[in-house]
Amino acid sequence: MADLSQFDPNGVGNPNNNIFGLPFTEEDARLVILPVPWEVTVSYGAGTARAADHIFKASKQVDLFDVDGNYGWKQGFFMREVDRKILMKSDYLRKEAELYIDYISRGACVEKNKFMCKSLKDINEGSKMMNQWVFDQTKELLDQGKLVALLGGDHSTSFGFMRSLGEKHGDFGVLQIDAHCDLRKSYEHFVYSHASVMYNALQEISSLQKLVQVGIRDYAEEEWNLICNSDFKIVCYQDKQIKERQYEGETWKQIVDEIVNHLPQKVYLSIDIDGLDRKYSPNTGTPVPGGFETEEVFYLIKKITASGRMIIGFDLVEIGVGQTDWDSNVGARILWRLCNLLVNNQS
Repeated sequence: MADLSQFDPNGVGNPNNNIFGLPFTEEDARLVILPVPWEVTVSYGAGTARAADHIFKASKQVDLFDVDGNYGWKQGFFMREVDRKILMKSDYLRKEAELYIDYISRGACVEKNKFMCKSLKDINEGSKMMNQWVFDQTKELLDQGKLVALLGGDHSTSFGFMRSLGEKHGDFGVLQIDAHCDLRKSYEHFVYSHASVMYNALQEISSLQKLVQVGIRDYAEEEWNLICNSDFKIVCYQDKQIKERQYEGETWKQIVDEIVNHLPQKVYLSIDIDGLDRKYSPNTGTPVPGGFETEEVFYLIKKITASGRMIIGFDLVEIGVGQTDWDSNVGARILWRLCNLLVNNQS
C-alpha cells in the first residue's frame, strides 16, 4: 500500500500525482480506471474520445472529502494513461464514419459504392479490435484482483468490459442510466455502434441475466418492441413514466425500491452522462431534454449497496468536451463519487 503519512488530503492537488492528485501507483491501487478514447460510431456530436484527458486534469480540483465516501480513496484509485494508438485509430475511423454517415443520410446505396463498402468494413473491424482491446485490458486487471472502472469514450466502449466481468463473476445484471435504450441492431450498419451496445451485450454475453434501464426518453420502435418481447429480461423505466408517477404522489424512494428489486445480486453500473439533465454535460454527443439530477442517481446507487447487492464495476461514458471545463469538472466529480461508492460496496 502507498504511504499516506506525508499526503495532505486537504491540500492542493499535486500535479505530479495521478488522478484526483492521489499518490497511488497502479500496483498500490485497489481500483484502476481504464480510459477508452473511442468515438467512431457517434451519430451526432463528437468529442468524447478526449474526455478522459480533460477529466484527469479537472480531477486535481476535486475536494477529497466525500460524506458518502467513507474515505474509500485511501484504498487507492489510479487511472491508466490514455492509449494514443487507440485514440489515433478512433480519429482515423471517425473521419471515415463521418463520410459514410453523410453518404447514407442522402439516401445513397452503400452497395453501389466500393469506397463506402470498404469504409463500413474498416469501421466494423476497428470496433471489434477496440472491443477485444477493452476485454484484454479489463480481464488483466480483474485477474489481478483489481476493481475496475471504465471511462469513455462513447457507450460502445463498455461492451468488452461487460464481457470480462461476465467471465469473472458469472451471472450479473446491468443498471443503465441513459437517455437512450442502445438496443438498436447494427445501427447505420455499424455492428458495434454506441446505439447498439446493450443489444450486443444481451446477444453475446450469456451471463448477462437482466438489463434495467432508467431515465430513457429517446428510442426507436424496434427498441420498444424488443423490450416488450423480452419476457422482462429488459425492464425499462422511461423518464416520462418516472416523472408522471411522482406527479401522482409517489416518492423517488418508492420508485427506487422497485428498481432495485428488479436487479440480481451482482450489478454493473453503466452510466451515460446524457441520462442526466443536460445542464450537467451540455456537450454530450446526443442530448435529450429531461433527465436526472446527480443526487437522484447517487441515491439509487446507494440503495443498491444498502440492499446487500454487489456492484462489480461501472462505466462513465459520453462526456463531452466544450469550450469551458464544465463538462470535465462535472465528470470528474461524478467519477470521484462513483469510485468511492464502488470500493465501499466491496468492503
